[in-house]
Parts: sequence; C-alpha cells; structure tokens
Amino acid sequence: MNEALTQTGNIIVSEFSDFNSLGEMVIVVIRLLVAALLGGLLGLEREQKGKAAGMRTHMLVCMGAALFILIPQQAGISDSEMSRVIQGVIAGIGFLCAGTIITGNNTEGASGLTTAAGIWFTAAIGIAVGLGREQTAILCTLLAWLVLYVVPILSRSIGKKSRRNDTEVSTAEVQGTAPDLKGKN
Repeated sequence: MNEALTQTGNIIVSEFSDFNSLGEMVIVVIRLLVAALLGGLLGLEREQKGKAAGMRTHMLVCMGAALFILIPQQAGISDSEMSRVIQGVIAGIGFLCAGTIITGNNTEGASGLTTAAGIWFTAAIGIAVGLGREQTAILCTLLAWLVLYVVPILSRSIGKKSRRNDTEVSTAEVQGTAPDLKGKN
C-alpha cells in the first residue's frame, strides 16, 4: 500500500513538472505578465470608449497568443512546426475579430473595425512576446497606442479645419461674394 502511494505521488509530481528549471518557469511567468500588461494597454482605449472588447479581452488575447507560442517552444518543436502554430493563432483570432465587426443595413456600413484590428494586433504582440521578442512587442504596443490615442486627436483637428473651410465657402456663395470661376481655365 505504501509503495502504491509513493508511486502515485511520483506520477502526480511528474505530471505537474512542465518546467525543467526555475529559470524556465521565470521566463514563462515574465512573458505572460508582459503579454497581459501590453494587451491591457491596448485594451484600455477600447474600454474607455465603451467597446465590448475592452481591457480584459485584449489582455486575454495577448496572453493566449503568447501561451500558444510558449507551449510548443517548451516542447522543442521545429521552426516549420512553429510556423503552423502561428498560422493557427492568426486564423483563430480572425474568427474572434469577425465577431466584433457588425455590418449594418444603414448608410453607416460596418462598425467594430478598429476593435477587430486592435484584437488582431494584440494577438500579434502576444506572439512576439511568446517568441521572446519583448522589445519588438513593446515598440509595437507604443506605436499602436499612438494610433489609438493620437491619430483620433489629429483627425478631429483636421476635420474641424475642413468643416470650417466648407462653411466659409458656403457662406461666401450665399452672400454672393464667391469668385466666379466658370469662365477661367
């Protein structure tokens, strides 16, 4: 009976010994935490805009993509097999992104495109983190963050200038002060 318990205990220990060393465990923990942080930064903007796919979704997508890379790396798969894993992650994320895009019957067209692109990009960042390319992942997160936060400010500023110019032209036409360009080539 005592031997059976010892053998069962050894089986349980071997079943939960994915890591060959403490260093390997630290690498996995750091990569998953970095993925969660970077995904959260991208999801924060979507959360602030009140979108369904917010901070938690982006964190989970980024960590999930990193984990899909980390597990095969631990198993020691070849580069060509890793390529297939990455393709599978990208295809799976495509389905998730498609679910965030809603096509309306009105003139607005599709909505959810930025959220879908953000989820797709977050998965790419998770893949980079999983591959141990944290610097690349951080740089891409900063660039995406600029796109999500700075570009809308610039777009609004450009849009206001454009609307102001349109208003000035329309006012000049109504007042009859608009130049007559019909006869000039």
